[in-house]
Order: sequence, then C-alpha cells, then structure tokens
Amino acid sequence: MDVHGSCDPRFEPVRQAFSRNFDDLGEVGAAVAVHIDGQPVLDLWGGLADAGTEKPWQEDTLALVFSTTKGWTAVCALLLWERGELDLDAPVADLWPEFAAAGKGSITTRQLMSHQAGLPAFDEPTSIEECHDLACVTSKLAAQTPRWEPGTAHGYHAITYGWLVGEVIRRVSGRTVGQFFAEEVVKPLGLDMYIGLPPELHQRVATLLPMDLNNLNPSLLLDEKAQAIGAKILDPESLTFQVFSNPAMLSGVDAFNSAELRAAEWPAANGITTARSLSKLYGELACDRVLSSATLDAAETPQVDGPDQVLVLQTRFGLGFALPSEVVDYGPMGRGFGHDGAGGSVGFADRHARMGFGYVMNQMGLSLGTDERVRNLTEALYTSLGEG
Repeated sequence: MDVHGSCDPRFEPVRQAFSRNFDDLGEVGAAVAVHIDGQPVLDLWGGLADAGTEKPWQEDTLALVFSTTKGWTAVCALLLWERGELDLDAPVADLWPEFAAAGKGSITTRQLMSHQAGLPAFDEPTSIEECHDLACVTSKLAAQTPRWEPGTAHGYHAITYGWLVGEVIRRVSGRTVGQFFAEEVVKPLGLDMYIGLPPELHQRVATLLPMDLNNLNPSLLLDEKAQAIGAKILDPESLTFQVFSNPAMLSGVDAFNSAELRAAEWPAANGITTARSLSKLYGELACDRVLSSATLDAAETPQVDGPDQVLVLQTRFGLGFALPSEVVDYGPMGRGFGHDGAGGSVGFADRHARMGFGYVMNQMGLSLGTDERVRNLTEALYTSLGEG
C-alpha cells in the first residue's frame, strides 16, 4: 500500500499503523491527520476513493462522516452561548414556541445537547427524503411527546440531535447550522468542511462501502456488550431499533452516497470533510481557540454519565461532545472529547496534549465502540508522544 502525505519522523509509528490497517483490517480508502500546538505534524492518505472505478484517494478527497458531524453542531451552539446570544438553561420553547407541545415546555438547550430530551426517534414513519426538508422534521419533533421525562435519563439522539440543536441555532442566529458553521467556523479557519455540500464538490467525495461482514472480528460475536446492543437493534419493539430504522439508516449506504443527501443538512449525520480539516478544527479547540477555555471546560464536563436508553451501554456526554465511556475512548486515562461516526470516522481534541486528531474512511467498519483501525492509530500516536 502506497501511503501519501507528510509525517514528522517522531510519528513514524502512526504511519506504519495506517499502512497496516490496509494490509490487516481491510481498509479501502482513508486519511488521518494530527495537529499539535496548532501545527500539522501528520497528514496521510491512501487507497481508493472509489473501489468500483479504482479512483485513488487524493490529497483533497472528502468523506461523509456520519455522527462525527455532531461535534461541529456543538461548536456552533457553544459559540452562540459564549457570545451571550443563547441561554443553555432557558426553555427551548422561549425561542421555538411550537416546541412546548406535548409537555416539552421546560426542556432546555443543555438537555438537547446532552441527549436528555427524550426525542431520539421519530414517532411517525419518516422517509430519508422527508429528512431533507427542515420544516418537515422540525415540525414532527416539535409535536412529539418525549419517550421519558426530560432530564431524568439520557439516550443517544442519533439523527434528531442535529435538527433539535440546529433549530435552536437557526432561531437565534437566523441561519441554518450549515450556513452558520460555514460562515463562523469554516471560513475563519480555512477548513474544508460542509454540512450541506455544494454541488460542484460532489465529485471529490469518496464513495462509501457497506460493512463487510466477511471481515467481522469474531470476538464481537462473543462480546456480551456487542450482544446486548445487537439484540436491541434486531428487536422491532425496542427504542434502539426505532431510532436506527426510521428513517431506514440500517439498510445500507446508497442513500448517503447520493447527491441529494450530501446536499441536504443533517447536522447530526451528514457532515463532509477531510481528515486534515477535522484535525485542524479539534487542534484549535485543544489549544483553547475557536472557543474560550471557560467554554471548553464546560463543554467537556459530563452532563450525563450512565446507562444509555438507546445504546444500552454506559455513555457520557458533555455539551454536545462525546466523552470517553464504554462506547468510545480517545486519549489515555480518559482524556479527550469529540465525536465518532458510524463506520469508524472520528475527530477529537486532547487539551492536555494540545492535540487534534482526525480520521476519515470509506469502508464502513463494524465494531463495538472505537473502531479497531482508529484504536491502532491512536495507540501508535500516544506511543509516539511517550504516553503509550
């Protein structure tokens, strides 16, 4: 496997781990990047952006990163909070009156950002095409009754998170999440990141490949945690099944490869970026830039920590960011905050190491928690930093 890009000699173990992912773990096309103290120290890519045409992964190849997008939406909301334009503890209905329906009058933005609102799934059958219509999805969510008393439990709002927090951002700023993120975060930092892809960039996006069950790690079949989640996903009566089957996100990757979905705004699930830009964003956050140190202190303070009503296992969330838990891990000793996405992508910041990390790929992986490819990379990374 030819690996392209640049790598500070200190991080040669990461380059080797990246190469081994292709040889040992079925990687098809991917990129990984690291920033420390705001400077790039590693920027690698390799493989195929489109396995069908054998189009190579290039320096500017973009990838759809699913729930890794949630961290970007969190940054937008936190910017408004830091500027004094958004009160995280005021009722959402103060900004969005329709949201008060069905007993939701006291739900706060803080609860939306930490998956406590009880709105993780649509009650009514909802198509992927309907999800491209912001007015449609927000009106459905505004009318729903919470699945649990808000604030008493938390459960992963896999796609609804983006439209719930996003509508708050839109009501405060007058801009959709994609517009706000582009103008307030992407442009000042010179990033290549999109929530709502411009049509002229469609040809740069890597084609996603479905999970390869032939390469399934056999240990997952014996893992009690994996079995617990698997049982819920397969149970049509479970909340887990309802979250991931409406719309039909478990049916494959074809919809996410479509120009229509890439151009839409799913602020929890369809962000498109390079590893380089993902790393740069989190590298800036790791150095207490973009957001103040006080805001970041609050953002990575656990808001919830315990059994997840959707993911079954223990999860921890700050203000929009995932924190190390039974499901994900970032740095050693429980350090770091960020977000991972279905299939394996991830972006995170480690403020202790003043480091940002980004990884994107097109071969969807199937693993419990942090993807095995990512784990190989981060273990090599922290070994290079003398913390392995």
